[in-house]
Amino acid sequence: MPDYAKLSLEAHAKHHGKFAIASTMPLETKDDLSIAYTPGVAAPCLAIAADPSQAYVLTMKANSVAVVSDGSSVLGLGNIGPMAGLPVMEGKAVLYKKYADIDAVPIVLASQNVDDIVHAVTMIAPTFGGIHLEDIAAPACFEVERRLSAALDIPVMHDDQHATAIVTLAALTNALRVVEKKISDVRIVVNGAGAAGIAITKLLLAAGASQIDLLDSKGIVAIGRDGMNDEKNTLAATINPSEKTGTLADALRGADVFVGVSKPNLVSRDMVRSMNDRPIIFALANPDPEILPDDAKAAGAVVVATGRSDFPNQVNNVLVYPGLFRGLLHRRARELTDTMKLAAAHALASMVATPTVEKILPSILDENPALIIAAAITKV
Repeated sequence: MPDYAKLSLEAHAKHHGKFAIASTMPLETKDDLSIAYTPGVAAPCLAIAADPSQAYVLTMKANSVAVVSDGSSVLGLGNIGPMAGLPVMEGKAVLYKKYADIDAVPIVLASQNVDDIVHAVTMIAPTFGGIHLEDIAAPACFEVERRLSAALDIPVMHDDQHATAIVTLAALTNALRVVEKKISDVRIVVNGAGAAGIAITKLLLAAGASQIDLLDSKGIVAIGRDGMNDEKNTLAATINPSEKTGTLADALRGADVFVGVSKPNLVSRDMVRSMNDRPIIFALANPDPEILPDDAKAAGAVVVATGRSDFPNQVNNVLVYPGLFRGLLHRRARELTDTMKLAAAHALASMVATPTVEKILPSILDENPALIIAAAITKV
């Protein structure tokens, strides 16, 4: 297997990162400069001053997204800070361009204080048509997104929450088709009660799931248990009214589906064997899953997915966020709604006409879902 860490370091050093800026207008002659800059540029400035909506016609705003992070929860690396998170933000920006032709700008902030983040993003928001929040740790990410959504007239989306939830629901929709079960009937265990786990749980509920156990490092979330916060308490009141407690092993006993957005090597073969017949395992911890696919299958799992590209059934946000914002920008939406999220998930799932054990989602390298997801967003 190639040494991707070494190759990535060499490529990033050679190109000085992944992000650059290109002009959409020619800049070769005196006339070119007079049109793109002074004196001609005064005309679009005055037009926007007279009618601010003209910014969507005369500037980058209509096709632009800010990819913003404080570096507090980067990939599976944790709180490595904003500068160390910049390669991820650059990556998101170039994937926006490749898959949805959206001009995204990576922005990392030198503060992990909620008030600072909200203030900074509010100040730069006039430039952009949407805000993509990335790698901001829970529970701060929930407050940041809520406050920005209330303050701004452009859509705000926390990728680790909503794109993760959408791609997970799409994958589960097709995995359930493979094992011939219904989402309303199965018992689901979501391990990891951070941004991704909470968003996944909420969207699964919206999609019709009725039996979900959500766990953090202390076990099943329950009101009154140690280590709870407002987000966990609110969700626990809905999914765990009996206030049951227990470990991951307890929760998996008799379950149909495991969705892990947590840490490596938390699920054993014995835990998989304790699940219901034809279990589904989504071990999405990156870069190392909660259980390796071979181990899960050896223990009886039928459909296994991870977040990695070197195993079948990669569940990755890149399948979602370019098309999601393509649709949001096209309709000039002010917010991302649950109805839009469900539409995006169903559109993505529909791209695989006949799901199989090793193909429950399209491959981004073969089938770009951006236009299909965008179309679904614009119709709701």
